[in-house]
Order: sequence, then C-alpha cells, then structure tokens
Amino acid sequence: MPLPEPRHLGTQEFPFMHQRRLLTLVALLSLWPVISPAQTQSAAPKPAAGAAKPATKSVTAAPAAKGEPLDLNTATPDQLKALPGIGDAYAKRIIDGRPYTMKNQLTQRGILPQATYDKIKDSIVAKRPASAKSAGPAAAAAPAKK
Repeated sequence: MPLPEPRHLGTQEFPFMHQRRLLTLVALLSLWPVISPAQTQSAAPKPAAGAAKPATKSVTAAPAAKGEPLDLNTATPDQLKALPGIGDAYAKRIIDGRPYTMKNQLTQRGILPQATYDKIKDSIVAKRPASAKSAGPAAAAAPAKK
C-alpha cells in the first residue's frame, strides 16, 4: 500500500487564518493610540498638578470667601495669577491694558479668550479709579489752567 504524498498545509485548507491574523493586527494597532497616550498623560501631570493645584485653590478661595471680587484696575500680578486660567502672560496683558471701565473689556480688547474670561468673570470687577469717579471731567481741565 503506497503512502499518500505529503501535502503542504497552506491557506487553502485554512482560509480563515489570514483573516484572523489581519483582524488581530488591526485590533492591536487600533488600541495602541488609546493605551499609549493614557500611560504618558497619567504619568506626567500628576507631580506638576499635585503641586500647583492646592496653592491655586487656596489663593482663589480667599477672595471668594471675602465676598469681594478682585478689581482689575488695582490687582497685583500675584492676585491676578491666583485666578483660574491666568498665568504670567495674561496677568501682564491685563495690567498693560488698564484702566478698565467694564470687566468684559478683557474680551472686547482681545486680552483674554472668551473661555478664560468665563472662568473668572464672577471673581472680578472693574472699578473706576477714585480720582476719575469723584472729580469727573472738570478735574482733568483744572490742572491745565494752572
């Protein structure tokens, strides 16, 4: 009795093998962006956020506890930086844009983006300087006569 010839077991006998390999490869490649950024994002911000958030919250909570909003025309850079979303650059732009008559001038003049303004609008106010309030336009003309 003769032995049968050995046959090569290729994809013809197992057509689903290519599909299975391809499906596994596609699944791994599609999950890679989901897994990879999640690991890097969760590792990097923890030390920085843990150190910065408590200081910001305690400073921000102080003006809210007083019940008085922060005056844009008299606030120091440190007081401005205590507001959410305000850093060195925005604090400098706010100070350079003084005086303000209305707090929404921050967005009208392009000093802050709307999203940042929305975060701080309940914590700020634009009071007119005391000299301009009491003296009015007559005070501006009086020094010119001297």
